[in-house]
Amino acid sequence: MDKIYEQTRMAVMQLLQAKALTSDHILVIGTSTSEVAGKKIGSGGSIEIAAAVFEAINELAMQHGFYLAFQCCEHLNRALVVERRLQSIRGYDEVAVKPIETAGGSMATYAYRNMKDAVLIEHIRADAGIDIGETMIGMHLKPVAIPVRYPNPFIGQARVLLATTRPKLIGGQRASYN
Repeated sequence: MDKIYEQTRMAVMQLLQAKALTSDHILVIGTSTSEVAGKKIGSGGSIEIAAAVFEAINELAMQHGFYLAFQCCEHLNRALVVERRLQSIRGYDEVAVKPIETAGGSMATYAYRNMKDAVLIEHIRADAGIDIGETMIGMHLKPVAIPVRYPNPFIGQARVLLATTRPKLIGGQRASYN
């Protein structure tokens, strides 16, 4: 579990090098603990792996002040676990369900149990994302996602994809951009 914790921490640090996340930002995380363990997605979830991933990400979120959103699996339509404070501040609609290991996944279940006053919402437009095990988080990112490449993009046996976002460039050739 120490290795998973360290690999997760390194992935988040790579993301933070690409884009500084602050209290104005949301990081969405999708995790297949099965894939981290080297199994097929959805076939062998692990609360222990979820704990290692959560603790690494949560530690950096607390340090930098950004918000977290943990994606559930498709059995809960990829709903998101967030703290009620974020849900309230951003005006997201809460949904009446709670994740369990077999419907939501181990990662969302662990996050729900360990986040301060956790609730579930259906939609978000996050500023950055970490996809551990190809869980397809793109639907929860702002429209222009920028991949972040880094050496050894794995946590356990799961491939890791990192992304930040940027505003759309609109206006055409006469427009001026920052």
